Amino acid sequence: MTQTLPVAIVQAAPIPLAISDGITKAVELAGEAIKQGAKLVAFGETFLGGYPLWLDEAPGAALWDHPGTRAMHRIMLDNAVVANDERLLPLQELCDTHDACISIGAHERVRSSLYNNQLMLRPGEDPLPHRKLVPTHGERLIWMRGDGSTLGVHQAEWGKVGNLICWEHWMPLARAAMHNLGEAVHVAAWPTVREEYALNSRHYAFEGRCFVLAAGLVQTKDDLFDGLERVGGDAEAKELIEAIEGDVLNKGKSLIAAPDSRVLAQAGEGEEILYADLDLSEIGANLTSLDTDGHYSRPDVFELSVDTRAKGGVSWS
Repeated sequence: MTQTLPVAIVQAAPIPLAISDGITKAVELAGEAIKQGAKLVAFGETFLGGYPLWLDEAPGAALWDHPGTRAMHRIMLDNAVVANDERLLPLQELCDTHDACISIGAHERVRSSLYNNQLMLRPGEDPLPHRKLVPTHGERLIWMRGDGSTLGVHQAEWGKVGNLICWEHWMPLARAAMHNLGEAVHVAAWPTVREEYALNSRHYAFEGRCFVLAAGLVQTKDDLFDGLERVGGDAEAKELIEAIEGDVLNKGKSLIAAPDSRVLAQAGEGEEILYADLDLSEIGANLTSLDTDGHYSRPDVFELSVDTRAKGGVSWS
């Protein structure tokens, strides 16, 4: 197994709502990171489509029948990533050409519902999806819950890599399931890596004895206006954005943590690409004292069952 793995976090501003334009930007930024040698590139939560800031920041956004919220939902459905989306092919080509993986968040449409999906694009294979199991608080206004069918890891030549999204990292059984899958590297996708999110990401690294790429976004109110214009504009959606107070609403602060929880690289609040070379031999060394899926577990006391069946809601027979 390769012992040194070059990785990168792209901490950048998404192009909200305008997913096609966002893919173009992602290709440019991921290409830059791969050119610098990165074999794994991570983007933050819903980089493709942008984090729906108005749910937390616009007064009244959660009110029943809010015109701006309804307009935003319609726009998101119209622009979301779908199964076998050809717009993703340039990102896939980067992976295929350079034998690299790209973890990137997107709004995904399945039938008439939206999911928060952190896609793992990998060379020579279809993207590996992970749909957020529990949208957090106000996010439930727009995203459906994922199921166990998208809990998984990609087996790369250097080891296994997986994703979880935001507050899924406070779901103990989700963490236990991922630790059982044997991640060497984990991508923790966040809108902003706040202090408690940074602690959580470092805890995941320590508990799972893996490296963690905690990837955040940089996003402003002006980004929302720009994205809305790119998809044709909407008066009611614009009024919703105008009601948001403040300017910079996602502030990056991405970090890369080692299996003993120490911080290998730390980003600021602006756009940047964060790099690190991971010494994968650290994983085995740290497993000496703690293996929560092995010698530090008690399978005679605790048992976890994971249902990996897809739950589409309707069975046609």
